[in-house]
Amino acid sequence: LDLIEGSMTVTTTKKTFDPYAIIRARDLIKLLARSVPFEQAVRILQDDVACDIVKIGSLVRKRETFIKRRARLLGPKGSTLKALELLTNCYIMVQGNTVSALGPFSGLKEVRKVVLDTMKNIHPIYNIKTLMIKRELAKDPELRTQSWERFLPKFKRKNLKKRKEPKKKNTKKEYTPFPPPQPESQIDKELASGEYFLKESQKKRKQMKERKAKQAEAIKKRQEERNKAFIPPKEKPAVKTKKASTEKKIDIEAIKEKVKNAKKKKLGALPEEEVKLKMAADEKKKKKK
Repeated sequence: LDLIEGSMTVTTTKKTFDPYAIIRARDLIKLLARSVPFEQAVRILQDDVACDIVKIGSLVRKRETFIKRRARLLGPKGSTLKALELLTNCYIMVQGNTVSALGPFSGLKEVRKVVLDTMKNIHPIYNIKTLMIKRELAKDPELRTQSWERFLPKFKRKNLKKRKEPKKKNTKKEYTPFPPPQPESQIDKELASGEYFLKESQKKRKQMKERKAKQAEAIKKRQEERNKAFIPPKEKPAVKTKKASTEKKIDIEAIKEKVKNAKKKKLGALPEEEVKLKMAADEKKKKKK
């Protein structure tokens, strides 16, 4: 590490047994230069770990759009990035105009795809959903040899709504070679009406008349509004109620029979026939005894 020149160099020693280690050491320097923590960057020296650096700075033209899409990749409080790390088993570092990923080859492939899609205005949540389904399908030994196309979701791109039309539309007028007529001045109007030739006193008198007419109209309107409070509301017409028909057919004979039966029966007492039957039954019982 040369701090004066600002450079880092890697060389092999006599103890080196793996010739590919020098390339891994080069990748380690690349990761450290992109603010990847040392604990994570050292993992590149392992056999089953690789790294990938995706340059995203030149994928979007506008700077504001680029910042928004980069923030979308991170998610609220880094939740989207954390979900992506768990699904791909990779360490991802978003720094400036690059995205550094560290992990297995299969995971790095997915990370690159998600990052590039995000920069193309495809939300990372769609790719995360697909990865989750793939992860579940991989657990089933029967489905490993089959195609997964039927299980994966198909997201269609929706066209955004058209730009809202302005309320005031500026319609272009037809082109005419002739200029528009010159508007009349105040003097021209006075000459046309004949006011120009009136004296000052006559002009003042006319103005006073116009003013009084306006005042009288305003007073009349005000008076009408005040009188509205004294106008009684329109009453609804009274609906005449039909007299209940008192003529009902009365069955006089039925009433007479009811009265006769009531006279025969005493309140709380049994009828005569029932009393006689009871008496006879009591006598029979006595004789048997």
